[in-house]
Amino acid sequence: MTIILMRHGKPDHPATGRVSARALAEWCAAYDRAVICDVPPPRSRAIAHQASVVATSPLPRARASVTRLGLQADTVDAVFQEVALPLLPHARPQLPLTLWLALLRLLWLCGYAGQVESVQHARARACRAADRLVALSQHGTVLLLGHGIMNKLIARELRRRGWQAEKHASSRHWSSAIYHRPFI
Repeated sequence: MTIILMRHGKPDHPATGRVSARALAEWCAAYDRAVICDVPPPRSRAIAHQASVVATSPLPRARASVTRLGLQADTVDAVFQEVALPLLPHARPQLPLTLWLALLRLLWLCGYAGQVESVQHARARACRAADRLVALSQHGTVLLLGHGIMNKLIARELRRRGWQAEKHASSRHWSSAIYHRPFI
């Protein structure tokens, strides 16, 4: 049994400029509506085509990535959706977008969730996602076309359950991590 966790392709949404925390909320909403603007590298395509079951998040960037791979999703489930960033209601300061993204993710990891799911809730959702993937793996190799943070949380849960990593994912678009169920 094998589970492949693959990150979606590059979103067709600019990630540059300076914005306020309030404007970041609009940027995040547009990011969640974005499709992708690149094609998968041959290695990612080859890895993906090993799957007999394809699962994905409902977000357009993940679903568009499945299509770019020339596949069709067997399962589309919000349990695989990316963890939202906590937002701040302030008009100032204006910071570079990449700094906001890193700062807010760090705040989230340290316990600040604002109006989004907490780290604890995201980990519980990752457990449910791992349950779903393990169940799907009964039908053959599973490909999850998902997102950076949620894929990492799912990978952590699979390792906790004894699944062995053949390949670890990076945070790059189209990166993949491959896990095999222990034989013992």
